[in-house]
Amino acid sequence: MTAATITVEQVAAQATRVRERIAAVGGEPESIRVIAVTKGFGPEVVQAAVGAGFGDIGESYAQELLTKAEAVSAPSTTVHFVGRVQTNKVRKIAALVDLWHSIDRVALGTEVAKRSPGAAVLAQVNLSGEPSKAGCRPDEVRDFVATLRDLGLDVQGLMTIGPRGEPEAARPAFRTLRRMADELELETCSMGMSNDLEVAVEEGTTMVRVGTALFGPRPRTAEVEH
Repeated sequence: MTAATITVEQVAAQATRVRERIAAVGGEPESIRVIAVTKGFGPEVVQAAVGAGFGDIGESYAQELLTKAEAVSAPSTTVHFVGRVQTNKVRKIAALVDLWHSIDRVALGTEVAKRSPGAAVLAQVNLSGEPSKAGCRPDEVRDFVATLRDLGLDVQGLMTIGPRGEPEAARPAFRTLRRMADELELETCSMGMSNDLEVAVEEGTTMVRVGTALFGPRPRTAEVEH
């Protein structure tokens, strides 16, 4: 597939394969939300995903989401912001985002609460220890969740990104995130992507963020936001 030729039928076929992968490791495809991450692709790919039955669309960059505002505005579409974002860009996209996956610091939570009171959020946890990855430290999670709630945000769960390397390397992080969510009585675990979704399913994910497995390689280098 190339960005110019991605069709509804192709996305639907790839979605079937993703759900087969989930089922093959004992997951229940109907109980695990597959977030179709369309970063790097244009509005036409969002439209193909929606046409293929995806109600959950993931975006990582504020400016890119703004260019797709019309494409993601269908009443049946839930917009997941899954990437890092500067606090000064929150106001531009707050009206478009239904669930913020990557709340990693108090300043960002404060800005989201200001621009979208009561917003649904996930607290991002850095369980790989990699400095390049965002997220609060594991020992900060309980206090961080409490702070976000004090800001009036609806903390629905936790999110993490697996370490680089082989999929199996992500298992300890995913297992820890599931345990943390259970201890905090949070329902949502957003963990697992195209490469490591099987491990995430085995460790109890409730959401997987999938781009490459649905649409192929990204057609262009996406912008970087921190």
